[in-house]
Amino acid sequence: MAFDGSTAQEIEGQANPALERVRAWGVKSKLKFAPHKTNALLITNKLKYDTPRLVMGGVEVGFAEEVKLLGVTIDNKLTFNSHITNVCRKAAGICKQLTRAAKVSWGLHPEVVKTIYVATIEPVILYAASVWAPAAEKLMTRKKFEVIQRGIAQKQCGAYRTVSLNAALLLAGMLPLDLRVREAALLYEAKRGANLPQLGDREIERRGSALETPHPAEQTSIEFGILADQDALNKNEQYTTRIYTDGSKIGGRVGAALSIWQGDAETRAVKLALSDYCSVYQAELLALQEATSVALNSAGSSFGVYSDSRAALQTISNHRCLHPLAIATRENLTSISLQGKELSLFWIKAHAGLDGNERADQLAKEAAVASKRRPNYDLCPVSHIKRILRKDSLDVWNRRYVEGTTASTTKLFFPNAVEAYGVVRKMVPRGIITQVMTGHGGFSEYLNRFKCKENPSCSCEPGVPETIAHLLLECPQYGVQRFDLENKIDIKLTKDNIRDIMMGKNRERFIKYCIEVASKTIVKNKNR
Repeated sequence: MAFDGSTAQEIEGQANPALERVRAWGVKSKLKFAPHKTNALLITNKLKYDTPRLVMGGVEVGFAEEVKLLGVTIDNKLTFNSHITNVCRKAAGICKQLTRAAKVSWGLHPEVVKTIYVATIEPVILYAASVWAPAAEKLMTRKKFEVIQRGIAQKQCGAYRTVSLNAALLLAGMLPLDLRVREAALLYEAKRGANLPQLGDREIERRGSALETPHPAEQTSIEFGILADQDALNKNEQYTTRIYTDGSKIGGRVGAALSIWQGDAETRAVKLALSDYCSVYQAELLALQEATSVALNSAGSSFGVYSDSRAALQTISNHRCLHPLAIATRENLTSISLQGKELSLFWIKAHAGLDGNERADQLAKEAAVASKRRPNYDLCPVSHIKRILRKDSLDVWNRRYVEGTTASTTKLFFPNAVEAYGVVRKMVPRGIITQVMTGHGGFSEYLNRFKCKENPSCSCEPGVPETIAHLLLECPQYGVQRFDLENKIDIKLTKDNIRDIMMGKNRERFIKYCIEVASKTIVKNKNR
């Protein structure tokens, strides 16, 4: 394939998946080149080929080894090595700046480090991941990512520089970058309609086209009132028909419902079922769409629609939101207005004792639990796709973690990376905790390993290394604290049950005990 400065023309070579990804990214876009430089790129699968001769306006065009298209560096072998090198260099520059402001015991807070990583470093790496994602699987690329990510993970969890990548990533709750690249690429493909094996036969919920929506000059403003209590509701019940909507998800099943009132009595109830993978947000939007459909097909002249989901109402009122259910609801509102009917939207407080809202909530729960008919709505939300892709990534990461030869002390607390991922994200990052869970801290065994102390033995008994496992489980110097903890949690501390404690309700008490033991040991070793 040759880039002649404006378009891509296929010269030779057979179908190539990498070439198709480049095409999809935008090979028809105009390329900008510096004057008096080569501005064509030849891509072919053939080992032997004749280089074509290109002439434009009587000037011969040479060939470059690589070109830059929409921020992606494309080489003539489609290896994307240059692109990966460039983005890693950019990310490394940010990391160097961050290193100056974040140390183990002072500097930027770990949450700030995490925010900087998510908002700046990851986007630099993940840009156009759908084009070059297969290149991230190469060992060379993974090593480049690991160099960048290890330093950031250590800063985020307050670890020493000697802590391994496996331990640092796990304690920082940070997925390996090559897996994040794979996630981003698959999500992009799913949004474009690609059939992913992980989704089976589920159809993805896609954003509507902006070209199919009314011109901004023709759009009518959609507003909703806010009713916080019964008194406010009573002042807005003058409508001929009142429709209360709600959505619910119970036991993994999803339902929505309408409760239609005239006067002081309910005249009709509508139950709607959604597929199990749908979200409550979709259920709330579906209920509002159905409510406007009821109003459109009813003989009444005025309607009040009440929902306890402010997010759903804001989605409908925002014309820039192209959710398919929101678009359908806006179309219904336009048709209702053309019929000369009046319809007002209201947000009401959930579980505030409002009869209509409580009835809609009850119906929605019944629709979720008891419905056995075909779902009224079964489009797969993007959030569900993200969960599936994240589960696959965690499984791959867990295999690497379990099979790795490093992070032996960390595996004492978290033998499984999937379980740890949900726990560490709830914990407040602290340097002292990281020292405990990595064994890299002010402990005699560690200090001796790096020639900072002559003897690795614990002060309780010569010849017994002062490791974290020894201090927490065996050392008699902390026997009183250990005895008190075991009585409070009713569990005997052993290597086999530390994992269960970290996963259970006694985690905070155990961590407090670990901090106390580690703090006293570190102070003692400093004074020696």
